[in-house]
Amino acid sequence: MADPKKPAENKKPIEKKSAAEINKSEEIRKIANGMKAKGEKPRPITIIAALKAKGVEVSSPQVSMVLKRMGFRPRKRRKSGDLAAVAAAVNKPGKGKSKISVEDLVAAKKAVGRLGGLDRALAAIEALRQFET
Repeated sequence: MADPKKPAENKKPIEKKSAAEINKSEEIRKIANGMKAKGEKPRPITIIAALKAKGVEVSSPQVSMVLKRMGFRPRKRRKSGDLAAVAAAVNKPGKGKSKISVEDLVAAKKAVGRLGGLDRALAAIEALRQFET
């Protein structure tokens, strides 16, 4: 039996990173800055492909986090809405005459754009009004 006080001899020492090892985050930053200088939007897919050509393997979440820390945030997605939500916002029950806010006008403009014009939106609202009565 082996002596329990003696360390195991088959353990390998922990290897330190060599100076030649690539800093993946720095490579991502270099490519992103190069793309920005060319006027392109740095996207994870294009950066991953460029680094793969150099022989560097990176993951999409890693690229996204580095870009986020650099200030390249993805554009926000629009929330979908529908005409019924706009109509409900305009016809809020209240005291006397209902006031229309800026948010209501913005929502109405988006609905008009989705329906293909003001005439079609008014026709849809009129049809909705007939269903409610």
